[in-house]
Amino acid sequence: MNAKTPHPAIGGNWASLLLPIAADDSIEFDKLAEEIDTLIDAGVDGIYSNGTAGEFHNQTEEEFDRIQEMLAGRCKASSTPYVIGACQPDPSIMFNRVRRAAALDPRAIQVILPDWWPLTNAEAIDFLNRAADAADGIPLILYNPPHAKRVLSPRELGAVCAATPDVIGIKLADGDGLWYAEARQYLAGLSLFVPGHHLATGIKEGVAAGSFSNVACLSPRGAQTWTASMRSDIAAALDLERRICTFMDAHILPFRQEFGYSNAALDKVLSAIGNWGPVGTRLRFPYRSIDPAEAVRLRPIARTELPDLFP
Repeated sequence: MNAKTPHPAIGGNWASLLLPIAADDSIEFDKLAEEIDTLIDAGVDGIYSNGTAGEFHNQTEEEFDRIQEMLAGRCKASSTPYVIGACQPDPSIMFNRVRRAAALDPRAIQVILPDWWPLTNAEAIDFLNRAADAADGIPLILYNPPHAKRVLSPRELGAVCAATPDVIGIKLADGDGLWYAEARQYLAGLSLFVPGHHLATGIKEGVAAGSFSNVACLSPRGAQTWTASMRSDIAAALDLERRICTFMDAHILPFRQEFGYSNAALDKVLSAIGNWGPVGTRLRFPYRSIDPAEAVRLRPIARTELPDLFP
């Protein structure tokens, strides 16, 4: 069992920073600033940058620095917690991102395992400990999504993280009852971030600390209210989770399953459906974007099926 607690735990509803992309593929930094301010005003538990939906894999190092500096500056001014994603498939670039992120004093830094050739457990331990050295005391969150080259089981994650004390949390996909039982057995003491649309289940199972949330992509304010409700009325929160999953299965997942759009495209269309900020649906080339008309079509459906998220 992993029972370490070397750093203050984090949890709750964390909103993803999505990049507004212009027709010429440039990042619209004025809109990015407006987006950050809108998320802060929504009262989310925190904001994180450079997840998959933040297109970390498709930006220059100069752009990376500008994004993180903007996030850190605005969050510090408002006392909003923030996590910086230093993810990059190349480990040497990732270590450099970690060093630069650490200078901005985030609550934590998110990393992935190098992604061209899958690491063994021993290699993953070596990598994470070197990343911790680069982070210079800032704790790490390991991002191990379903599309990683190697998706570790709870038992494997427990073994790796037991040897890497600066890893305080993991962003990962959950599973069935057996998965939750293994997570309780092997991942105690770590902050686990489950998919946003499964957060109530993760809370009920006593496993989830929070989510880097796709539901916050749809409605950051609504996701925050829903997360808070899990402490007082888990039954109602589970009912809303069921309706959120029904909406996702019927209206969002087909974009990936039938048409091959990426997860980042799905998160951006969710934000356009929610219509809460200036993000848009455009992804950077060569990734294809969902037509904004689809968001307009789905907007009234979301508000009819999930009115709790749109007070």
